[in-house]
Amino acid sequence: MAKVQHEIKDAIHEFIRVDSFEREVVDSEPLQRLRHINQLSLSNLVYPGATHRRFEHSLGVMELASRVYDSIITEDKLSDKKIRDLLPDAANPTRRHQWRSILRMAALCHDIGHLPFSHALEKKLLPKKWDHERLTYALIMSKEMEQYWNELKLLPKDIARIAVGPSKAAACGDEKPFSTWEAILSEIIKGDAFGVDRMDYLLRDAHHTGMHSVQFDHYRIIDTLRIVLPPEDKMAGLDSSEPALGIELGGLSAAEALLLSRYFMYTQVYLHPVCTIYNIHLGDFVSEIRDGENFPTDVKGHLLLTDNEIIVEMLKASKDSSAKGHLHADRILNRKHFKVLYSWDPEDSRQNPDATKVLFDAAVSQYGKEFVRLDFKKKNRAKSEDFRILKQDGTVGMAGSWSKILPILPNVQPENVFISRDKFDAAQDWLRKNKSSIIKLGSK
Repeated sequence: MAKVQHEIKDAIHEFIRVDSFEREVVDSEPLQRLRHINQLSLSNLVYPGATHRRFEHSLGVMELASRVYDSIITEDKLSDKKIRDLLPDAANPTRRHQWRSILRMAALCHDIGHLPFSHALEKKLLPKKWDHERLTYALIMSKEMEQYWNELKLLPKDIARIAVGPSKAAACGDEKPFSTWEAILSEIIKGDAFGVDRMDYLLRDAHHTGMHSVQFDHYRIIDTLRIVLPPEDKMAGLDSSEPALGIELGGLSAAEALLLSRYFMYTQVYLHPVCTIYNIHLGDFVSEIRDGENFPTDVKGHLLLTDNEIIVEMLKASKDSSAKGHLHADRILNRKHFKVLYSWDPEDSRQNPDATKVLFDAAVSQYGKEFVRLDFKKKNRAKSEDFRILKQDGTVGMAGSWSKILPILPNVQPENVFISRDKFDAAQDWLRKNKSSIIKLGSK
């Protein structure tokens, strides 16, 4: 007798289970392509264990999305009629199961639009107004996936909308407003505070990079998640009047640990300067071998590109000094990456908030733009790290008012100037002698 349920052994979640129809989606070309997309781009050149792929992450997100769904629609958490009435056909178990299937498939497919090497090439090699979410939306809606949705008796647009969220769906030309229920389902996957996408990548990336200090109790978070009404206090700083995911007060410490884990992973892994410069070299290499041409945005063209094709080209170019992209390939494969000349310094920033950019411009003038690179990203975490809490008396507040950690959690703001190795020693000496005067001059 053929199996109806299938188990996939996972390093993070033990077993991930899919039924026979869902397994066909897992086995489809868009999902299997993710076996050849590194989750952390070239971070394995710094953290050798970071060789995991988008494929297993997507399975993990599906698993966690299911657990959250099952947690938030238990009868005791739906005792409030205002909350229960949010569920379409709330009393109909068939309809509840259908929405669960939609959520699972949206979670499974949420990353199928990723380019080779995940985020590293997205901004540089996609046309304006395109990103991996728009590609994801197009793939879910494509003829290549139509047969799977028909077998599951699901509408592709329902899946695509939940997978990318309200703002990204609108950018894809989806003009239908999200219902409150759809917004909550999408928040389960993509939410800033409790999105399972974030939960899985933090757990998975920490495991594979060996960051054992990065831990949080995701079981506790999931158990204490609720659909929460807006606070009655209009001064609570809430930017929405709609119900949304929140957490019982007893889960606050686990939620704080999640946000601390995110901070440590960003500072120690995602924005590690050597990881960053390898990604910059990668972008320079791919841009040069493609003569500045963007990656394709049609479904067939997208499915043909993975990390593998680029690695093959990189290997060839590294061994041929006359090949396009040779210098960049040599820097990556032979570990000749640019070195950090300058990193953000709070004392310099007090003198001139634009100190890093000013020093970058000065270094370019001194040594030439081909020998200097800048990493500069402004991060705004103010909205993403406050969330609703359900207090013991049944009233709703904001975590920022209760937590002693959230208000002091530092902003992650990478600012680095890199320079080629052959210029590094001279540039260090130049910087020591001239940094103060350059910063002062730039502040005028």
